[in-house]
Amino acid sequence: MQSAEVLQKELQCSKCGGQCTYQPAQQCLVCESCGTPVPLETDADEAASAEFPYDPNAVEADPKTVDASTVHHCETCGGDVVFVGRALSERCAYCDGPVVLREGDAAFQTMALIPFRVPQGDAQDYTEAWVKDRWAAPNDLSAIVAKGRVAGIYVPFWTFDSTEAIEYWASYRVRRGKRMVTRRTTGSMSTQFNDLLVPASPHVTPLIRDGILHDFDPRRLRPFRAGYIAGFAAEQHHQTVEDGLWSNKDDKDLLIRNRIKTQVGKSGVHNIFYDTKTTGIHYRRILLPVWIMHYEYQGKAKKVVVCGIDGRAYGERPFSTWKLGGLSALVSSVTIAIGVAWGAGGWF
Repeated sequence: MQSAEVLQKELQCSKCGGQCTYQPAQQCLVCESCGTPVPLETDADEAASAEFPYDPNAVEADPKTVDASTVHHCETCGGDVVFVGRALSERCAYCDGPVVLREGDAAFQTMALIPFRVPQGDAQDYTEAWVKDRWAAPNDLSAIVAKGRVAGIYVPFWTFDSTEAIEYWASYRVRRGKRMVTRRTTGSMSTQFNDLLVPASPHVTPLIRDGILHDFDPRRLRPFRAGYIAGFAAEQHHQTVEDGLWSNKDDKDLLIRNRIKTQVGKSGVHNIFYDTKTTGIHYRRILLPVWIMHYEYQGKAKKVVVCGIDGRAYGERPFSTWKLGGLSALVSSVTIAIGVAWGAGGWF
């Protein structure tokens, strides 16, 4: 890990000595003083999507490195993020809580990242468009969200590949005359997982994960360079590969069960049991970009997450009670009208 002094020197403009930050619109570093662009492309960019093999029976050989920089520690959610170059915020990107500075901990080296492509202004536009499309939203919601705080952060993820040799047992239902009966079946199958995206931090909530999940393309990965996160917060990787595989256990189990249902090809498949032998594990430690819009509605903190790659938005929102009441009344009226019409028709 480079020292803070070396990193700071790399982010100084060669023309005027000013501070450079990464600008998503230009896809490069830009000097804040004179506007000079500094390209970040290298000949090694195409190799950034490389995956690394993992043997669960061997000792992990990926050591942590000591980070000499300071981190912003959130006193509310406990999140730790680092800034390369000048810190642009004194609030937590995850929960908007207050932060204090402390010494950085040892962390695993990030292998690659996908740089921000969506500028902050566009992220705010995507957020406001998402809010306007929300059904039964309060009338004042758009104005409140427009005043919210947007924070850009690179969040830690894993990607995992594996091959699964599965033996399974399951039940399914079939119709016999007028009743449904249960049958048992057993079988074997082989299936592969490719680039399963797994959060590498407890601070990456399902909302944040969903904000980035559908837009991952390994061809967009770039080798980790400090310049890409200059001006943004970033959470470091602290999980071992074994930790990452364990955190993916429940999602992988659901995917395997769904594939077994497809393999059985019957209706009402249930009581699924299986054994699987996992081989060919490959992984990446990566950072992915998200914008998080923090706002408060009637005293409750909420957030909208915008993918920093293509602007897809997901979020938390309140409902208008009077709009919901009006819709309920409308549905009831329509139901009653249909019932009356049906009853009247029954007399003829």
